[in-house]
Amino acid sequence: MSGFVFIIVLVVSFIIVRIGAVAFQLTGLNWELAKFQALSCFTGTGFTTRESELIVGHRQRRKIASVLMVLGNAGLVILIATFANSLNPLIMDTIDEPLLPLTIPAALVPVVNLMIIALAVLIIYKVFTNQKVSDKLTNFLRKKIIKRDVFRRTSFDELLIATGGYGVSKVDVPTGSFFVGKSLIQAALRSKYDITLLAITRKGVSIPNPPASEKIQVGDELVCFGKLENIRKTFSAQK
Repeated sequence: MSGFVFIIVLVVSFIIVRIGAVAFQLTGLNWELAKFQALSCFTGTGFTTRESELIVGHRQRRKIASVLMVLGNAGLVILIATFANSLNPLIMDTIDEPLLPLTIPAALVPVVNLMIIALAVLIIYKVFTNQKVSDKLTNFLRKKIIKRDVFRRTSFDELLIATGGYGVSKVDVPTGSFFVGKSLIQAALRSKYDITLLAITRKGVSIPNPPASEKIQVGDELVCFGKLENIRKTFSAQK
């Protein structure tokens, strides 16, 4: 029984990490960074100071990280307890039954359980890291999260963190944005908002260091440098 609980908790853990990654992505993190941060929060490892600014400086991300940390600690305790329970029959009044209904000596039950758990872990890992399965699961979870409006989707993709919360962010310009139709000099990003526009990507074509006369259009992807929190507030407020 303990072995089955271990396997179930392991599967649930994979799903929780993927939900966390999708949630992080919906707040504006790029996908690769979102996956890494979700796994880091859930396992409590690999969370670097440089990248932590992306999380601690954002209210929604702090909530997501907190939930992942709590669930990760609880899951780890359950995994360790059920794993030890399935391998050490001495901690129970009766010896655990093997995970498969086989007639084997009682002394070999822990060994059989260990082999089955190891095989199950390998299969679960292969399934969840399979690209097709991973994409289908991710798309399913993303649709459910968006439908339930658990996390408000943003159009920010933060690429780099620098000292003091400064970094580079890609911002999509939606229909109805305050900046649509304005030239860069009219938008006054640098003088009014302390945001430096490095480049504009329009229909797949990049315009590096755009001139002051360049007008911002719907669908443009603006590559900006500045304080990330300021960039988020500026473009969120001007919709």
